[in-house]
Amino acid sequence: MATFISHSPADTESLGEKFGRAARRGWVVALSGDLGAGKTQFVRGVARGLEIPVRTHSPTFTLVNEYGGGRLKLFHLDLYRLETAEQVLSAGLEEFLSPDGVAVIEWAERIYDLRFTIYDLKKVKIGISGESERKIIYDDFGV
Repeated sequence: MATFISHSPADTESLGEKFGRAARRGWVVALSGDLGAGKTQFVRGVARGLEIPVRTHSPTFTLVNEYGGGRLKLFHLDLYRLETAEQVLSAGLEEFLSPDGVAVIEWAERIYDLRFTIYDLKKVKIGISGESERKIIYDDFGV
């Protein structure tokens, strides 16, 4: 595991961009952290690193936003509104756990105990250390 201290939303987005540049087809990036920690900011960076030409938005009300036009497709999932294991299972997430592109899942801790098979999982945990400081712990793959 690696640790990165972010001092601003731009820092968090920059780390996400490094993930996007390094990303390979089939990656699933599991994001966890409290509300306001910077998960969506991180995803915006991933999109930039994937050369996605449009601004990403949190899919809180739609569950999944799909973005094309970049080096790889980006599937941005937000599981915040799914409160039970049954809701997560019935949401039909399996196709995004082995994506034809890169899937980034906010509130990913909601899938860890459900025995889904995820072949190329990268975990990222964003902790709030201060008003603008974040401690980001992530699976180190050379970023």
